[in-house]
Order: sequence, then structure tokens, then C-alpha cells
Amino acid sequence: MKLAVLGAGAIGVKHLEAASEIEGLEPVAVVEINESLAAETAKKYGVRGYTDYQEMLQKEKPDIAVIALPHFLHKEVSIRCADYGSHILLEKPMALNTVECDEIIAAAERNEVKLMVGHTQHYFPENIEVRRIIESGELGKLVMINDTRNVNYYRADRPGWFFEKSKAGGGIMTNLGAHSIDKIQWMTQSRVTKVKASVSFHEKRGDVEGSGIMYMETSSGVPAVITQSGYPGVSRNETEFIFTKGMLKLETGKGLSISRNGMYEPVLLKPAEQPLVQQLLDFMDAITNDTWLDCSGAYSKTVVSVIESVYASSETGIEQIVK
Repeated sequence: MKLAVLGAGAIGVKHLEAASEIEGLEPVAVVEINESLAAETAKKYGVRGYTDYQEMLQKEKPDIAVIALPHFLHKEVSIRCADYGSHILLEKPMALNTVECDEIIAAAERNEVKLMVGHTQHYFPENIEVRRIIESGELGKLVMINDTRNVNYYRADRPGWFFEKSKAGGGIMTNLGAHSIDKIQWMTQSRVTKVKASVSFHEKRGDVEGSGIMYMETSSGVPAVITQSGYPGVSRNETEFIFTKGMLKLETGKGLSISRNGMYEPVLLKPAEQPLVQQLLDFMDAITNDTWLDCSGAYSKTVVSVIESVYASSETGIEQIVK
């Protein structure tokens, strides 16, 4: 299969690196509006560089188009890639809103191409183990979830479009909160049904929120709190799962700890492929064998719907029922 990456930013480059490790997958092109970056990236990874994605689609006819572009371009570019017959691996969040999600899904169905959204939380070994433990019931009933992330969201090297609501869709709750929402839905094998949230605007850069807190309930009856902070402080990315017979502390990308007797102990994890590699392998399998995709457009739309409810709740002060 031939693969092209649209966007030569940090994520786009990681996709090129992952694709180069997979037998049967040939990276052929990278698209980047910055001509010098396009040429530099193309040379480094042995692919052809383009500044116009439609020219690339016409000339290369990639089997897979990986879209790692600013959020406001997701709808237009996804639809065009589908019209050219390319299967689409689209970075999260899927789109600016659920209306755009529906348009992307319709284009994929109309052109009979596969659509996958890059919710990489499904591929970390520690996350997979949490899902297994929840499903097994070995720690009893899951009572609640506390998810906390502190990160310097306003770092100098973050591109300016992230701070424009019309281009990004929102701030930290859109860009990083999407990971937490997805993680909780996937691990509990349920959907968020209710949201009460508050977001803050304490930075002068742009018109998006720099922090937020949301209380939500899932269709499986589990309450969860997500706290996101983008202001200076100690970096933290932890999710704590409280059960009737113990606790789990998850640090995605670092590891997992379990408590059955009042103390946390590390959990030994099975080796796993790098998340972006496994994601591409799953996508190739879905294309070849027409298998079901865990991170389908329909699923990914549910994450965007929760994000919409976060902003609606914060603006109105009213709990939202997630559609």
C-alpha cells in the first residue's frame, strides 16, 4: 500500500517514521505548505514533497492518506481525499464539530473508503491492561475515575492556530481533553451521557480556554472527573481508577500501578508495538479484510460531541445531556 502524509509537523513526521517500519507499506509523499519544510522532510524520509495536496493526490494516488493538519482543514481535506479514493487516517479531534464529522463520514461512505481517527490511547500497553482489569472484575466494581493533566499548553513553539477557536475548535479541552474523554469511554466500554463543566480564560494569547474541569457520567453508570490545566506548573498526566476492592494509577506512556492492600505496586506489562505502528497495522488490516475499526468515524464523533457539551455547559452553567 502507498501512504502519503499531509502535514509535516511533529505528528506528521511521527507517522512517516511509523510507516517506514511496516512491511508492505510504502511512504511515497509528504504535503506541507511550507516549501522548504516540505523539501527537507521529503529528503529525510525518501519520499516526494508537495505543497499542494490535490496535486499530490492526482499524481501519487495513495492508498492511505494520513491527515495531520490543523483542525479547521480536517473536513475539506478528508472529503477531497475520499473523493480521490484514498482511505483516510485522520488525526484527532476528528473535526471542529459534529456537523463536520457527519460530512466526513458521509464522504467516506459515498466513496467506499475506510475512515479511521487517530485515537492512540487505544494502543498503549498500560491502557490496554486497564481496560482488561476493568472488564475482568478482579478489583471489584469500578466506582469512579479521576483524570488529571497539567502541561504547559502555552509553550512558545505551539503553532498560533491552536489559540484561534475558529481554527482549533477550542483550547486545551479540545486538543488534550479529547484524549481523556476517549480514554475513559474506551476503557469503560461505554459512552459519556452527561457533562457539567467549567473552563477558564486566563491567558492573553488567543481566544481559547487554558484550563477546564468536567464532571461526567458514563452509560455504564461510572462518574468521572477530568481536570486539564495549561498554565505553568508541574507536568502531570495521571488517571486514577477507584474500585470496591482496590485502585489503579495510570500514567499513559510511563506505566501502571495497582493497589490491593493500601500500597501501589507496578504492573508488569506485555511488550507491544509502538502505538502509531500498531494503529497503521490495524488500519491496513481493516482495508485488506474489511474488518471493523475501533476508532471509526462514528465512534470519534462521540468524542467531539462530548467536547461540544463541555463548552455548552461552561457557557450556560447547566448540565448537558450528550447527544
